[in-house]
Amino acid sequence: GLSMPKAKKSSRRRATARPRGRTAGPRRPELESIRERIDEIDADLHRLINERAKLAREVGISKHQDGHTVDFYRPEREAQVLRLARERNRREHGPLRDEEILRLFREIMSACLAQQEPLKVGFLGPEGTFTQQAVLKQFGHSVRALPLTSIEEVFHEVEAGSADFGVVPIENSSEGTVNNTLDMFLSSPLHICGEVELLIHHNLMGRMGMLEEVRRVCAHQQALAQCRGWLEEHLPGIERVPVASNAEGARRARDEDGTAAIAGTAAAEVYGLNLLFPEIEDRPDNTTRFLVIGRKTFPPSGRDKTTLLVSAADTDSPGALFQLLEPFARHGISMTRIESRPSRKRRWHYVFFIDLEGHAQVEPLATALVEIKAHSSLCKVLGSYPQAII
Repeated sequence: GLSMPKAKKSSRRRATARPRGRTAGPRRPELESIRERIDEIDADLHRLINERAKLAREVGISKHQDGHTVDFYRPEREAQVLRLARERNRREHGPLRDEEILRLFREIMSACLAQQEPLKVGFLGPEGTFTQQAVLKQFGHSVRALPLTSIEEVFHEVEAGSADFGVVPIENSSEGTVNNTLDMFLSSPLHICGEVELLIHHNLMGRMGMLEEVRRVCAHQQALAQCRGWLEEHLPGIERVPVASNAEGARRARDEDGTAAIAGTAAAEVYGLNLLFPEIEDRPDNTTRFLVIGRKTFPPSGRDKTTLLVSAADTDSPGALFQLLEPFARHGISMTRIESRPSRKRRWHYVFFIDLEGHAQVEPLATALVEIKAHSSLCKVLGSYPQAII
């Protein structure tokens, strides 16, 4: 009988003692109250999302009784919504990061748009590539993503109407331009409808468990180049095999003994590979830019970019390129990129791809374009589209 009070007293001490340096959480009644409030907020969110979906459906019906989802997709409007969401988040100081808020609103818009049928978006496949990640970042998960075998096939499927839009890589921050994409615009009637910037993290993966078991590394040539320093330091003398895509490298790593791949984490999941070493890219700010291609143009979003395809009227005359570019400087228009490519019309004849800030329908760019056409044999607006939201 004497032991009972001692046990009770000891139990009380354990229950009331607090670990040093740790604040006590809410007590049970307070916790239940917080959970009830969370349930109420969830119900409000659900109701508001459903209300938004109904309004989105009404907008579509009012425009086209027999239209398709692609008829209702407005990238300039989505860009405005996302910018407002980011501004609200910064004004209210989170606590969620901007990237999380953007992702949540992107998925809500994606689901609302796909109520009748999902958008069909072609991309440079197979599954598990960074281009697929760019599709999901731009369109959300409520789309039908179509993996295709080449950049040319992406263009052709969109031209034929088999895909509503396409997503193709255009440049990497450390390795430069993807020339196949540029060259397709020389003959394609498609327009640029958007751009996506994706921070690229390369990972070494394979079936093996240790670096010592790696005999060869398969990846796209761009990925091999972006990881050149790491490979030379950690896998010197190991064969590097360029393949059509990082996902193709991951497939070979799954099927071949001694083969490792460089790819994103999605490829490791798709092909069942071990993550041997994460983030092996040489530059931590390694970024790839992708273009969204489609069959029509869109109005201004308020913060846009325009891509031109131009050629000087007389490429042999002194100052021909200067005459093409001078109106941009005079009108205060920022040129963010210029690339030259063979025109394929005659030897040593080139065309220029130029990225500019602004929309082709809005001043001062609209006036500058009129002036440029007077000094060019070709001046084609490939697209005006919302600047990438990062």
